[in-house]
Amino acid sequence: MIQRISFILILSLFMTACGGAAATPQTLIVEPAAATEAPVESTVTEISPTLEPTQTFTPAPTFTPSVTPTETSLPPLELPTEAVNAPAKMVWDGAPTYLGDSQPGYAFRVTYDSSLWVVTSDQFGFPALAQRDIQYCVITGATGRGMPANITMEHDVLYTDNITFDVGIAYENGTKKFVTYTGGDGKIITGFQVSFQDQADTCLADAVTVLSTLKSVPVSQTTPQP
Repeated sequence: MIQRISFILILSLFMTACGGAAATPQTLIVEPAAATEAPVESTVTEISPTLEPTQTFTPAPTFTPSVTPTETSLPPLELPTEAVNAPAKMVWDGAPTYLGDSQPGYAFRVTYDSSLWVVTSDQFGFPALAQRDIQYCVITGATGRGMPANITMEHDVLYTDNITFDVGIAYENGTKKFVTYTGGDGKIITGFQVSFQDQADTCLADAVTVLSTLKSVPVSQTTPQP
């Protein structure tokens, strides 16, 4: 009995000395964490630019040089060829331009030098007396009318043996442009305009020579015009 107890005691001491068997190492397996986190929303905040105070820009006035319109001249009148052996003096007859102030049944008549003047038509188809040697020197019938703002008028009086003319001299920017003659012999009142571009004084002198012959004649005695 005593031996059995001794054996058990020795065996216990031996087992204690040797210690327990080494623990089997365990491998730690880490499972991947589930993506439980909610995705982060990207929030973009729009930033409005700060407007600077608006300054109104007033452009400086641009200097535009004034342009003087260039007057385009009409072509000169086409004049008939001078007739062979034509009389030295010929007449131009026509209806007075102021019929209401004239005695019915009468026409005007002027006498002209056929070597200097010729009866023709102006650019508008009306009868006219044109100077052969001076282009654009033309006598046409005329009546009173309003004038453009750039035209200024000066007035004079021309006396002849039997008639009196009211003379209207038209200027444009200081340049003489044309002259009107309005008069009669007591039976008719009629008007004429003398137009020109060059040699104004010579043109007017020749025109006055013609207009000074003005007289009234019965319509039955008028000379047909070519």
